[in-house]
Order: sequence, then C-alpha cells, then structure tokens
Amino acid sequence: MFRPMCNSDMVSAIREKKTVDIVRRKTVITAKRVHIKGFPSDPVSIFNASMVVDGDEIKIYGRTVLGYFTYASAVAEIGMNLEDIYCYCHEHYAAEIVVYPDNKFDIWGVEDPRVYEIDGKMYMTYCGRTVNYFDSHVRMERTLPVTAVRERDGWKKLCVFRMPPELRNFEVSDKDAFLVETKGGLKLFHRPHVKNQTEEKFCLAISDVESLPDGFSDISVQNTVLVMEPAEFEEKIGWGTPPVKVGGEYLLLLHAVDSETKSYKVFAVLMDDENITAITPHYIMEPKENYEIYGDRPFVVFPCGAQLVDDALLISYGAADSAVGIGEIDVSELVSLLDSNRIE
Repeated sequence: MFRPMCNSDMVSAIREKKTVDIVRRKTVITAKRVHIKGFPSDPVSIFNASMVVDGDEIKIYGRTVLGYFTYASAVAEIGMNLEDIYCYCHEHYAAEIVVYPDNKFDIWGVEDPRVYEIDGKMYMTYCGRTVNYFDSHVRMERTLPVTAVRERDGWKKLCVFRMPPELRNFEVSDKDAFLVETKGGLKLFHRPHVKNQTEEKFCLAISDVESLPDGFSDISVQNTVLVMEPAEFEEKIGWGTPPVKVGGEYLLLLHAVDSETKSYKVFAVLMDDENITAITPHYIMEPKENYEIYGDRPFVVFPCGAQLVDDALLISYGAADSAVGIGEIDVSELVSLLDSNRIE
C-alpha cells in the first residue's frame, strides 16, 4: 500500500532480541500527586506524557483519565521545577486541563500527546479517539492524529490528519504522530493501522504535509512512505518521541511490542532528512521498576517526550498506563551505541 523507504528492508535485520537498559530512572509522578484546577475530582491516572524544558522549568503534558468507564482522556499540563526531577522529592502539583475532547475526531478521548517546537511555535499532536471508536459497525478511522498550536490564550486545535480519500476505507486507525520540519518540507511521522482483504498491519510511516491551516480542518497527507518493518520478534513498532537534533542528525526513540509477551520496549534511531542512518542493535529500555511492570496495562514503557539537558537526554514516558516516569540517558553513550550500528 505504501512505497518503502530505500533502506527499509535493511534496518530491522540488524537488530537482536535483547535489552541493555541504559535509562537512569529519575522520578515517577502518580495521579495522587496531581490536582486539577477547577475540577471537582482528581485524576485516577496520568501517563504517556510529553514535556518541554525551558531553563529551570519543565512542563509535563500528560494523558489524564478521570474515570474508567470509557477510559476517555484529556491532556493536563503540570508545571514543575527541573530540580524536582533530580531530588527524588514527592511534591504535589497543580495541573490544568489544556486539551479535551470536543469534536467528532476526538470525542472519545485525547491521548498520548507529543509536544514539540517548529519555527518558534509550540505544537501538540495527539491521538484522537473519533466518533467511530466504540461503533462495532464501523471499523475505519477509529483514531486519527490531531494537531494543536499553543497561542497566548491556550491551545488551539488546527487540524486532523487523514489518509487520501481513496485509502480511508482501508485505515483502521492512526497513532503515534508528530510533525517535523525537514529540508524536504513538513512531514507527519505516524503509524497507520491498515487492512485489506487478506491482512492487517501497523505501518511505521512518514507522509508529506503541504501546510497547516489557520482554522480547524482535515488535511489529507500525501506520498506516504514505509520507514521500516517490525523485527521478526515484534508484533508492532511505533514512533515514540519527537526528534532532537544531535550532530546534524535527528535522534528519535521508538517503542516496540514483543510478539510473545506483548511487553513494550524502547530502541533508538538516527535519521537524516530522508532515511534512517543508524539504529541501536538492541533495546535500550524495558520495564523493570515495579511501577513499569504492574499497572493498568502491565509491562509498558512508552516514551512520548525527549529534551536535551546539558549532556543528557531527558525522557518522559508512560509507565504501565498508570504513571508518568522521567528518565535520563547519557547522550554520548547512546550516540556511541548508534554509531556502532550504522546503516550503510
């Protein structure tokens, strides 16, 4: 259905099923420590968070669930000091719901935000649970990527991304998305779940986006390419964190689901404007702490945010669909590992 990237067949073949965990866990934020402004009750869980670091301050954007009947989510913003991450304190934090369900593309939930900067503006792309999500008679476009921009008075939803009309009947859902401004133009990194008469598959993909609108509209992506396939020991893979620039390349974390245990693990890639240039030969993170192993969805580490802080890559991730974890990776160690597994 999608044209493969030129080196897509090589990338997964040079990975092995083992983990050398290099992520230093720094802190964990649970729902009991988060109190929502102007809301009559506290969340039951907060997880799968992105983040933005600005000097000594950090803003966490977490997927927040208020009740389990439909598991509908909104995005809450938590402001905290950067030093809180390193002092192992257990502060309580005020949060504010900044993006919530309000249209047919996200009415059943605003999930798994990725927050990033393009041309001096902050954007958030999240997974919207559409009106089709609970409709057993409609198995298409159950989730779609929605992008918002931060303005002076708050977050403004700009658009929903969809496949071209001729492909929409083949798309079950689309998740794990964010935008990247490249030399070749604006690109949507996303993970469509597609089906035809004989099979279904999850496609790690990149598509062209012409431009972003001023008012809310739906945008058809174009020229979708398949970046890489899961390894033989994986059920599926997905984009994790928006890229950070390291030495002229894009550094990204991805997640993978083990085909046997269904546990989530993390690996990393380097990319130029067109292809994957390096990949970690093994996983660099897997569930090991008790809050990553046991929760509403056991054995999950799900990174959504990454920021460079001095010589470290600070990451925010979902822990077992129940808490926000913050970890740290030594950048030189990670880049050295990637350099050892360059794609020729």
